Amino acid sequence: MKCQHCGVDVVLPFQCRYCGGYFCSEHRLPENHACPENWRARAPRMEPSPIVVERIPKRDSHEYHVSYVPWPTSRVFWFSTTELKHLALGALLVLGVGMSFLPQFLRQLPAQMMQGALVILALVFASSFFLHEIAHKFSAQRYGLWAEFRLTLMGALITLLSALTPLFKIIAPGAVVISGPMSRRTSGKTAIAGPLTNIALSIFFVIFMMFPMNLILWTAAVLSAWINAFIALFNLIPFGMFDGEKVFRWSKAAWGIAVLTSLGLVIFIFPFVT
Repeated sequence: MKCQHCGVDVVLPFQCRYCGGYFCSEHRLPENHACPENWRARAPRMEPSPIVVERIPKRDSHEYHVSYVPWPTSRVFWFSTTELKHLALGALLVLGVGMSFLPQFLRQLPAQMMQGALVILALVFASSFFLHEIAHKFSAQRYGLWAEFRLTLMGALITLLSALTPLFKIIAPGAVVISGPMSRRTSGKTAIAGPLTNIALSIFFVIFMMFPMNLILWTAAVLSAWINAFIALFNLIPFGMFDGEKVFRWSKAAWGIAVLTSLGLVIFIFPFVT
């Protein structure tokens, strides 16, 4: 294309934003090609509107706001793909702890029963822990809250260490993360759902172990009753991140009944374990 001012051939011409003509690099500016609309380039520009900053009253340091978006599903109880992956990894860690733990009374079993006892112990550990966490999850979802199980780095490392060493046994690979508007009552009921599940399981297995049965089934019943009672009592500690702290703030009566029940079960079952 030829420059409309000097006629020089131009491969990539410049278009004037005022008159719309095409020019070479030398005559691309309005003042260099006698642009008829040059007055627009010289017209004074309007000053931009001033920016008004509104001062927001300072809130107290303990106040905060959370924007909550409900989970877009019509189902009451649901699991995400990410959550299922975390549950699977957590289950492997808990099973490892169960396989590495051998109570004193299990050492008295015949050698051919020892392997079966270890498998039962691992399954008891895993089911007791995850039924506790699932109870939290379903309770929160029943109130319309977002709730999913997530592994934590520190908890997973502690659980892995528990599976590798006989010094201590702590099962805490993760926890149910809950999000959404939650009152103290809702928080307390969601928190107590886990310990109540373990208490109910412990009572069921206490009744079950009273019936005549073979040694392996009786061992499984005793272990299930004792482990579930201990998990319930441990989680009802009213401090820090334990369930007991939320339950205690919601209802001291509910907390006291749950603690006394789980403590009574632990004391009752302990002679059978030892």
